[in-house]
Amino acid sequence: MTTRARKTPGRVAFVGSGPGDAGLLTVRATELLARAELVVTDPDVPKEVVGLAEGAEVRPAVGEAADVAKDLVNEARNGRSVVRLVSGDPLTLDAVVTEAQCVAKSTVDFDVVPGVPGGTAVPAYAGVALGAVHTEADVRSTVDWAGLAAAPGTLVLHATGSHLAEAASSLVENGLAPQTPVAVTAGGTAFGQKTVDTSLASLAADAGDLSGQLVVTVGSSVAGRSKLSWWESRALYGWRVLVPRTKEQAGAMSERLREHGAIPVEVPTISVEPPRSPAQMERSVKGLVDGRYQWVIFTSTNAVRAVWEKFREFGLDARAFSGVKIACVGESTAAKVRSFGIIPELIPSGEQSSEGLLADFPPYDDILDPVDRVLLPRADIATETLAAGLRERGWEIDDVTAYRTVRAAPPPADTREMIKSGGFDAVCFTSSSTVRNLVGIAGKPHTRTLVACIGPQTAETAREFGLRVDVQPEFATVPALVDALAQHAARLRAEGALPPPRKTKRLRRS
Repeated sequence: MTTRARKTPGRVAFVGSGPGDAGLLTVRATELLARAELVVTDPDVPKEVVGLAEGAEVRPAVGEAADVAKDLVNEARNGRSVVRLVSGDPLTLDAVVTEAQCVAKSTVDFDVVPGVPGGTAVPAYAGVALGAVHTEADVRSTVDWAGLAAAPGTLVLHATGSHLAEAASSLVENGLAPQTPVAVTAGGTAFGQKTVDTSLASLAADAGDLSGQLVVTVGSSVAGRSKLSWWESRALYGWRVLVPRTKEQAGAMSERLREHGAIPVEVPTISVEPPRSPAQMERSVKGLVDGRYQWVIFTSTNAVRAVWEKFREFGLDARAFSGVKIACVGESTAAKVRSFGIIPELIPSGEQSSEGLLADFPPYDDILDPVDRVLLPRADIATETLAAGLRERGWEIDDVTAYRTVRAAPPPADTREMIKSGGFDAVCFTSSSTVRNLVGIAGKPHTRTLVACIGPQTAETAREFGLRVDVQPEFATVPALVDALAQHAARLRAEGALPPPRKTKRLRRS
């Protein structure tokens, strides 16, 4: 007689996503999302947070609290790891408290992972120093206005626009001065955050039309907000910046843009694929092992990646470069080489481009150089500038196609319309191919869109397409490109040359 193996029960974790910024998610919450098999979420949880549950089934919480809890328990009893993901802090939401109480009555084990509370996080992102003493209240329900007006320290109120008039009049009636400073923040900690400075007397008139959940800070500490306003004062705050790169490469640029307050919109313009025939690359790798080359020159991170993928295919490692000198066209390429444990011998001391590399590259010396050959693994559409210049210096060149760049499919229609109509504040080009392919699949950016190019060749291509190049960094790296755009924006703002901010839709938390 055989017996069916019993399933090991799973657990339910009530996880708070915090006030909006995915960067405020706790380490414990991140770990549980990464391991989750099922995520039951609310519609106001940021999609960036939900996206951390890779591989998990995601579905909305539907029905009354008892119904949601019953579903959580059943799934856990079937052996699944379940995350109940909520916006804010789980046990400060009445419906979620009821869910937790229902789960607690079952035999299923559960955890509670608090989220960063919006009552302190949002004022911090608005630059309001609450200090050690402050009072928090939700004025969307019954409120003891007399007690609230008499409370010490700064008041932190959770409200919507329709509650502001009553809140202001009730606090004034109970003793607060009409000119008491007030800051009202909508979309707190998100990239669409907006803070309105006003007073109790003008609260409803100045901030009554703000939509969504609001955090209202009331008190003398609000007056010093301008000195500590770090989130909304960043150089690119609220800017929509187009990032036309390969899908694999866009992440680093997007993260740098977010650090400056921008909203990056990634539009893949090219995809990187292996060469149609692997024979060239295979011969080159064999030549490296056999000592055929004096130099290997990398002109892009894609070229570095392509060579290492071929190394792995043949079971090789960095030792295959023993006795070979490495040159890189720029710092970002050099960083990729260093990540494999190799230090490049040559990086341009000046302009980080093919011309800059040629300016520093030594001519072939038949006495000092034991081998006269250079390996140049590149894209299929690379220009001949570098190869021709090396030959002029006496080197023999193996110019090898390491990868192909293929034009990506056009972006969605609304993105194409934003590109053509000036819906983007800036665009960052990192190669000539990104310029050509973006124009090919989506059209030319509008003249009001600032154009930032990583180097002279990219800038030249942009001008060939009739684009005005506004920004070009001193060094051809992604961080330098983004930082140069931020500095340009700050300079324009200081000169009063920037137009008034364009009204944009608030980012949806879904």
